[in-house]
Amino acid sequence: MKMYDLIVKKKRGGALTEEEIDWMIRAYTDGDVPDYQMSAMMMAICFVGMTDEETKDLTLAMAHSGDMLDLSAINGIKVDKHSTGGVGDKTSLVLAPLVASLGVPVAKMSGRGLGHTGGTIDKLESFTGFSTSLTPEQFIRNVNTIHIAIAGQTANLAPADKKLYALRDVTGTVDQMSLIASSIMSKKLASGADAIVLDVKTGDGAFMKKEADAIHLAEEMVSIGKLAGKDVSAVISDMDQPLGCAVGNALEVREAIDTLRNQGPADLRELVLVLGSHMVVKAGAADDLSLARTMLEESLSNGRAFEVFKEFVRAQGGDPNEAEHPELLPAARFQETVPAPGDGYVADIATEEIGKICLLLGGGRETKESRIDLSVGLVLCKKKGDAVRKGEPLAVIHANDEELLGQAAERLASAYTLTEMKPETIPLIKEVIS
Repeated sequence: MKMYDLIVKKKRGGALTEEEIDWMIRAYTDGDVPDYQMSAMMMAICFVGMTDEETKDLTLAMAHSGDMLDLSAINGIKVDKHSTGGVGDKTSLVLAPLVASLGVPVAKMSGRGLGHTGGTIDKLESFTGFSTSLTPEQFIRNVNTIHIAIAGQTANLAPADKKLYALRDVTGTVDQMSLIASSIMSKKLASGADAIVLDVKTGDGAFMKKEADAIHLAEEMVSIGKLAGKDVSAVISDMDQPLGCAVGNALEVREAIDTLRNQGPADLRELVLVLGSHMVVKAGAADDLSLARTMLEESLSNGRAFEVFKEFVRAQGGDPNEAEHPELLPAARFQETVPAPGDGYVADIATEEIGKICLLLGGGRETKESRIDLSVGLVLCKKKGDAVRKGEPLAVIHANDEELLGQAAERLASAYTLTEMKPETIPLIKEVIS
């Protein structure tokens, strides 16, 4: 088999076979196919597209390019969740222990963030001593005993995807839908869960700015899961404003703790309940979404979800006392309130800009080598649709550098748009695809 022949076949609109895709991914991962030939293939795919069968075969080939986690020793139907990412997206911090509190096994592999804030692992490391470097035995034992474990992705989890994504990132081939879907799903399939719920975000603060594109991506990923024999659903959720109020690692952990104590912001709580209901039904712990939601709400109100969160922190080496007393988590030296310039209603928040402000303060990574400041970020006091009077706080900035604090305050004021008329309410949940 020759890579040249496969490139020409795809360029002319042909569909690659499972055997051809397996060979191509294996040869590229092993270094037998050079970058310039794989770049040509990626560009051909961008112009010609892939069939559902090709996309599924590509996903499975990438998933099988490294370790395939065997979770058969975990009792019950293992569920996982994946988000396409957004600003203030701390959903997993609440969702995983909440679902686990109903006895549903949540076996989750997570990564570190590259962009405006850290990933789930970075945020959890706000707890002193917390570790996601679990052995397979520890991971399985934790899920079987407390129904939850979150571990860092192993270096050999879907290595073909890592190599391909780095190539696509520098060759203008990131935004092809089948390639995006296969990249995400290859890691999910390699992680070993039986059922997966996808949170696909759309709006200014999301990778998919247009709702139609988010729906297309969700349909691609659900189709891949179905063809691969997995139970997969996707929830399309709004990211035209930050989720919750906190943006920044330790600040988001505090907000997650508030939510687990049944005191968090309404939008974060609602998204968690929607995603969690689907996970609970897929695990067979409830017959329908309405019952699942009622069970989750009870676990929030009776404190069980928060107790499981503390058990989870303790089981992975963290200090549960910091969950009980979140004021002990990392805190920035400076706090500054940004006041509203006039009266009105919040009509718009430049969500991507909010993320970039957090990155400016040190709350994210510009490169893989960047070091995150877990204490910095911002807390929004006003969200879209809220009434505001001149001088009232729009947000509070948390910073460790006075010069950056000044820059952040100036940019944050410009990120808000006020109008005289109250804007229409935009639904948080756009659509569910299953």
